[in-house]
Amino acid sequence: MEAWTVIGLRMPRLLAGNPAAFAEAQLMVGEKIEAAAALQWMAMTGALGFTPGEAMRASVAHYRKGVGKNRRRLARR
Repeated sequence: MEAWTVIGLRMPRLLAGNPAAFAEAQLMVGEKIEAAAALQWMAMTGALGFTPGEAMRASVAHYRKGVGKNRRRLARR
């Protein structure tokens, strides 16, 4: 649900097509690449746990941190 909120807050900014939209798109792509790389590293080092359930919970928790930060940042503008 929180991710959908971020999408809803972000879309009007991206659709504006102005320099701020370009900056938001760059930030978004960079964050996604960084989050995926960090999650992959966590998986390789065992930081996500050793069972599928542990890995799923840790993965969701990892992404929720970033989503929460983005929701707070986008909501205050």
